[in-house]
Amino acid sequence: MLTTSNHTPFDCSICVFKHFICQYISASEFELLYQTSQQLKFRKNEYIMKQGTKASHMAFISKGRAKMNYETDSGKNIILTITGSPNLIGAGIILNEGVNIFSIIAIEDCEVCLIDIDILKSFIEKNGQLSLKLLEFLSNMFKDSIFNFISLAHKQVNGRIADVLIYLSKTVYQSPKFTLNLSRKELAEFAGCSQENVIHTFTKFDKDGIIRSEGKNIEIVDQEMLNTISRNG
Repeated sequence: MLTTSNHTPFDCSICVFKHFICQYISASEFELLYQTSQQLKFRKNEYIMKQGTKASHMAFISKGRAKMNYETDSGKNIILTITGSPNLIGAGIILNEGVNIFSIIAIEDCEVCLIDIDILKSFIEKNGQLSLKLLEFLSNMFKDSIFNFISLAHKQVNGRIADVLIYLSKTVYQSPKFTLNLSRKELAEFAGCSQENVIHTFTKFDKDGIIRSEGKNIEIVDQEMLNTISRNG
């Protein structure tokens, strides 16, 4: 992890989070938030937040992509969702004080602002509109993980992997053609199946002309068929 100095490497003038929050707080309040934030660069596979550690910051990912990871008591990893940038993550600690309930791990190099939760909460206590908007962020953050668990509970492997591919294409990479930053093991953790299931299903989808897969390069060729598989489960 690299710590940037004096905030200079990140251009706050084009920051989406600054544009959002400055609608609800004064210039002096933003300056306080800015001066107490930490601007950091995380390399692939580094922890941005770690499950079970003290929850003191929210993370605004200005560049890069990350996964939200939950480790069960038995040591099994579950990927709750994958997020791209820009995005605000960790709003759950506003309601769940104490420790981080899941880990946030970079799946590619990321630029992140860690925002002091105590400073932010002091603004929330004085501003009802800001509170409502942050709750919207919170609900959006958990929406994807909830839909993922619905898929795991009610769909067969083909449907689960179709859902993962659709989500990655539309939400994370925003393109039908992308270079996957996840290993087959991570895809299995996201889809709730085995690595063998992932490999077999990718091979089948490729053979049927639904996707084109070459190593980490994925292209969705037949979106309509992939949607049908998702609907049928």
